[in-house]
Amino acid sequence: MRYPVEVFTGKVRDYEGSRPSAIAKVQVAGELALTESGLAGDEQAESKIHGGPDRALCHYPREHYLHWAREFPEQAELFVAPAFGENLSTSGLTEENVFIGDIFRWGETFIQVTQPRSPCFKLNFHFGISDMASIMQASGKTGWLYRVIAGGKVSAGAPLTLASRVSDVTVYEAGVIAWSMPFDDEQYHRLLSAAGLSASWTRTMQKRRVSGKIEDNSRRLWGR
Repeated sequence: MRYPVEVFTGKVRDYEGSRPSAIAKVQVAGELALTESGLAGDEQAESKIHGGPDRALCHYPREHYLHWAREFPEQAELFVAPAFGENLSTSGLTEENVFIGDIFRWGETFIQVTQPRSPCFKLNFHFGISDMASIMQASGKTGWLYRVIAGGKVSAGAPLTLASRVSDVTVYEAGVIAWSMPFDDEQYHRLLSAAGLSASWTRTMQKRRVSGKIEDNSRRLWGR
């Protein structure tokens, strides 16, 4: 199956009342270089939580935008790609049919799904909805992130094609395990067994198994 893709990049800019962000991206056409750091010309603010080898690209399903426009009719005009700061936008791929560790071919490159996108408080400011990050996380409509297995030239004219599937944990299931269920060591072990899982999620799940506790995500979701 081939999935046509739209491509977006962005620069870091300041936001009143919030911290700098590169969430405001613009569509690009033509050929681009993709490396382990991401797309040429794309930036991320606050490298501790954005970007890096396991988070080189962000993908958001285009079909979710209708859901958000219906959910928040007063902000409906905002819900068009790339409103969530995604680099890749497609129809046909969602959190329920994409798996942790999936390897896609894109142009000359191979990219691997590493984790769901972890919504952060900057979305609250971006959309003017005080609890947008929390609502997005609870919905499971988060999108996902990639690492770059092999870099090269890519373009919007080159579709995504699934090359390999190496785990049985969907992106949606990963989010449920991490955010929506009470402490469950068996499910954490299952998620840890998913080939390709990002280092940060591997670390978090392992810490839970050792401590017997779920970490506090309020700072990420609310900025406090």
